[in-house]
Amino acid sequence: MTPSDSARPAVTRRLSPLRDLWPFLRPYRERIALAFVLLCLGSATILLVPLAFRDLIDFGFGQRENTSGGLLGALSLNGHFAALFGLATLWALTVAARYYTVSWVGERVTADLRSAVYARVLAQSPQFFETLQTGEVLSRLTGDTTLIQTVIGSSISMGLRSLFQFIGGMVMLAVTSFYLFSLNFGLMALLMLPIFAIGRKVKKLSRESQDKIADASALAGEILNAIPTVQAYTQEQRETKRFADRAEASFVTAIRRTRVRSALTALIITAVMGTIIFVLWIGANQVHAGSMTGGQLASFVLYAALVAGGVGTMAEVWGDVMRAAGATERLLELLHAQSTIAEAATPQPLPQPQQAAIRFEQVTFRYPARLQTAALDNITLDIAPGESVALVGPSGAGKTTLFQLLLRFYDVTDGCIRLNGQDIRQLSLHDLRGKIAIVPQDPVIFSANALENIRYGRPTASDDEVISAARSAQVEEFIDRLPEGYQTFLGERGTRLSGGQRQRIAIARAILKNAPLLLLDEATSALDAESEILVQEGLNAAMKGRTTLIIAHRLATVQKAHRIVVLEHGRIVETGTPADLRKQSGLYARLASLQFDV
Repeated sequence: MTPSDSARPAVTRRLSPLRDLWPFLRPYRERIALAFVLLCLGSATILLVPLAFRDLIDFGFGQRENTSGGLLGALSLNGHFAALFGLATLWALTVAARYYTVSWVGERVTADLRSAVYARVLAQSPQFFETLQTGEVLSRLTGDTTLIQTVIGSSISMGLRSLFQFIGGMVMLAVTSFYLFSLNFGLMALLMLPIFAIGRKVKKLSRESQDKIADASALAGEILNAIPTVQAYTQEQRETKRFADRAEASFVTAIRRTRVRSALTALIITAVMGTIIFVLWIGANQVHAGSMTGGQLASFVLYAALVAGGVGTMAEVWGDVMRAAGATERLLELLHAQSTIAEAATPQPLPQPQQAAIRFEQVTFRYPARLQTAALDNITLDIAPGESVALVGPSGAGKTTLFQLLLRFYDVTDGCIRLNGQDIRQLSLHDLRGKIAIVPQDPVIFSANALENIRYGRPTASDDEVISAARSAQVEEFIDRLPEGYQTFLGERGTRLSGGQRQRIAIARAILKNAPLLLLDEATSALDAESEILVQEGLNAAMKGRTTLIIAHRLATVQKAHRIVVLEHGRIVETGTPADLRKQSGLYARLASLQFDV
């Protein structure tokens, strides 16, 4: 905490996260102003109602002389009721208009906030997700934003309305009977103390409650994405218990928060009713003594009820505001998160090359979570335009790390990577990644049809271009057997496809992108022998004229590569053609002898 933070009042510090919502509210300040005008008009109207009741009661009891200067003047009995109904109607209209306006603002701001947080999350590097689970992010995008929507769309409006009623009611109480007002004010002042005292506790418990809910959501998201594994290992009961334990922890925390708010509510209601009864008793004695009229007492009681109701509502709203402040803190952590991969301040323009030349210059890299171990150690490698280079070696040798560095999912620790002579850190991420197509080992299939899944490689592509790419990747071989062909919904994460079919969809997507640099990460690993032959033909067509980097454990798939680079423990230990490497009796020769049984 900075010195300036420590110097601020505690309430200000607790509410400070809500100030960061102003950039989302600013575009709609005209509607907010309209809601404020309607709020003022509605509050003024409701404050006139007790005066109307005063005149009506005094008139009804025959005390017409007491109403001649009142709100309704010398109206007839019917006129009094008509005027009272007119006030009620005006109040109803202003309340309805205000409710619609603030609800619109609340929903609009919530949608904007969700979009902004989601966009910020998508801009984060993979390192960001090493410690933050997807379910946690989803919980903040849904549960936390819903809390904020409730506060902006209703609670703050209710709180301001209650505040106006409280202030206006207190003024009218003083005007009606200063003696009774003094008693009422003293008792009301006592009511405010527990509200602010308990508010901090409510905020802390609200933050804790939201964290527990997020924990449960994160676990559920992880397990639902791994249902086949869970069932294969018969862990359903164990996972059910794990989720139940987290749900129970969330319940316990929520009940603690609810218990605190319930105690506050009980205290306020008891005190408010006691205050009203006590003041009514004093006022009744004054009416009996003739020092005030029945209408004045009735109006005083109504104003006291408005004031008491305002205090009760403000207490409820204060709890909501504290919960929203806690939720806002969690959202701001995402909204203010800075990616470890920084865009260049002035990105260099990237020419539109037909081919890509890659150079790794003394590249060393350590993962942030494993700084003591170099994943890549002083790698220097030149890849000519149009060349196909296979990266082979045991698991953990650094092959996938090279791909991640090329895509700038991480930045090199030392050295640099150049694309066509330009340091990739000086290029915009959009330009860099736009020149790279990748077929991952575990392809991602979206919840859409086959046509749109392939079109993800280039969203502006026509149907004919998509189908042409699909033919190159031998996708049509199984698409024709699907119920609706290219329009068939493939299921969440491609559950309706086999592993090899998902792989071919990903290959078609990469072909459609038509990027000068192609990265193949075990692109044929999930294919059977027959499908592999067909897909390899598509890959050969895709690789033609393009710079291609291939990660392969199955050496048979890279025998036609121009060059093979063998990595071990983050270092290049061999490089050459397959035939040359077989003669060197090194690591490649040992791997080849195991796979080819030579």
